[in-house]
Amino acid sequence: MEQSPADSSTTSIETECQIPATSPNSTTSSDVEDCTKTQSSLSQTQILEAIEVVEKDSLAIAESFTSLFASLRSVLSEVTSNSIDHMHCFNDAAGRLQESVLDAATKGNRYINSSLR
Repeated sequence: MEQSPADSSTTSIETECQIPATSPNSTTSSDVEDCTKTQSSLSQTQILEAIEVVEKDSLAIAESFTSLFASLRSVLSEVTSNSIDHMHCFNDAAGRLQESVLDAATKGNRYINSSLR
């Protein structure tokens, strides 16, 4: 199984956070806290990077939908005989697209939630 970059950075942090134990009672609480802070800051960094990627993808998708609707309006205005037909066709197409987007978002949320478990 290949190791993702996130997995490899976590592994390197884990090895850096190993506390040398010269005797069973020699580990201090500050050593453990430092190790925990390093691991939590790494996971926060990874989370922020993931959020940044999601934001960029969301922006690209929004721009794509804007372009799609502009094209749809243009084509429908050429094909339909009057504005009422145009609006009915546009509303049907937009409604179907909205259903598809909601379905995809639901599946994406399920995937994210299952990944977090």
